[in-house]
Amino acid sequence: MKTYKKRLIRLMFGLLLYAVGIVITINADIGYAPWDVFHVGFSNTFGMSIGMASIITGLAIGAIAVILGEKIGIGTVLNMVMIGVFVDWIMLAGFIPIATNFFTGAVMMIVGIIIISLATYFYISAAFGSGPRDSLMVAVTRKTRLPVGFCRGSIELIAVIIGWQLGGKVGVGTILFALFIGLFVQTTFKVLHFDATQVSHETLDQTLLALTRKTNN
Repeated sequence: MKTYKKRLIRLMFGLLLYAVGIVITINADIGYAPWDVFHVGFSNTFGMSIGMASIITGLAIGAIAVILGEKIGIGTVLNMVMIGVFVDWIMLAGFIPIATNFFTGAVMMIVGIIIISLATYFYISAAFGSGPRDSLMVAVTRKTRLPVGFCRGSIELIAVIIGWQLGGKVGVGTILFALFIGLFVQTTFKVLHFDATQVSHETLDQTLLALTRKTNN
């Protein structure tokens, strides 16, 4: 149980840190990250918070991934819900300022990407399952047999186009995020000596079964 508690704390810290990174990139105000273009456009169109838009999107994407045959973990479920909740809390608290010029915005965007990269390490290393968007990427790759990079890029491009049509802001920040997120995540993993391919993620049923056994013992 102690091991599970430590892993759960690591997971929740990663999700909170991820939300901080998201809010920083949004408040950079030079164009949102690809998925946030969609979330902001969705929230503006249907009159809801960005966090709620993220939750609804995550649930829908998670459901599609399951239909396509992907298994999800407790980390997937918490990712669907908690990042959106944390984003709303952070934005409501208002302690992260909005950039007033391009230079400040560019610096905030880079800082946000770095924080998201570090958050990704904590979240993945907890080994409780991939996020819904990653699960969809894997499902589409498996079904189409196309390169994973092409599938991820195509999914994010569709999200950007739809979000832009709904009023989400596309700009230099969108390009910066697309260009640097992979490099920053890779660098973070290298610095922390972490190999994500060696992580064996637990599915939801495996976690529940393990917790039930530990509780009974």
